[in-house]
Amino acid sequence: MKWRILETLGIDISKLDFHANLITEKGEAKKSFPNSLAGYKQLDVWLRNRRAQQVHACMEATGSYWEALALHLHELGYAVSVVNPARTKAYAQSELLRAKTDKVDAGMIARFCRAQKPPVWEPPAPEIRMLQAFSRHVQNLKETRAEQLTRVQTPHLPEFVVKSINEVIAALDVEIDETERLIDEHIDKDPGLKRKRDLLTSIPGIGVTTATSILSEMPNISDFRTASNVAAFAGLSPRIAQSGTSVRGRGALCKTGNARLRKALYFPAITAQRFNPVLKAFADRLAANGKHRMVILGAVMRKLLVLAWGVLKSGCPFDPNRPAETRSKIALSTA
Repeated sequence: MKWRILETLGIDISKLDFHANLITEKGEAKKSFPNSLAGYKQLDVWLRNRRAQQVHACMEATGSYWEALALHLHELGYAVSVVNPARTKAYAQSELLRAKTDKVDAGMIARFCRAQKPPVWEPPAPEIRMLQAFSRHVQNLKETRAEQLTRVQTPHLPEFVVKSINEVIAALDVEIDETERLIDEHIDKDPGLKRKRDLLTSIPGIGVTTATSILSEMPNISDFRTASNVAAFAGLSPRIAQSGTSVRGRGALCKTGNARLRKALYFPAITAQRFNPVLKAFADRLAANGKHRMVILGAVMRKLLVLAWGVLKSGCPFDPNRPAETRSKIALSTA
């Protein structure tokens, strides 16, 4: 889609409200709104009053507060960009901004959008949004359960507290089981999602839970043209620290990407190092070359996600006997 943008809208959003900064050919306008449906409607009126029609809105991908507003603006026909906060932070540093307030940030985001013209965001399909909501909810439930399991092991807790924590854990177990049942039901009802889940679980190391996380956290697979794009999306690209002859830092992950996806791949990568013949050989080769175990784990996480991209892109289940070159060609041939 091509846009002839006349107005740029920078939005700094938080839990309770958001600040908007509109830059047009006639000047600049600023206003804050409540982060609610009523606030979105107020924003619509505010934009209409300023005769803003061909708007490019931009906001940061922080938390989940941005999602409803981004979807609202997209449905109104505006171009919407959702950018990594690291990009806007670097832009603010390039402007030598000394103040940091919501109002200042909204103006900075508007100028960033006008200068950099970030790509337009496309919302996931409704079935993916539903899957994402289920997946994130069950992850939060499991994190809360792990916290309670740690608490109940605290020495010398009163008997009542131990009993209460155990009741909370039991209630969480019920909610986790029910949410996972709903996830399975949701996927089984959708032939496309079911096919993709089956392709992903054909890879040793990727179970149903990990497959669900990949399907819910990755955008449309056709957006990715290369394995490097896939790794970059999850923040799994290597970061090398070298300069001159004196700086020789150990390699690390750049981590400027989807943190939920990285977290979902951590334990599956550990399993894959043992049971996936392709990744086991890959990890052993890195270990023989003297790589640190955490560097190896990061590389396996990246390789595991690339394998997931390959089977989804090609539509072919994982085959450990297929040469790596052939797997890559099959994925790229459908790009």
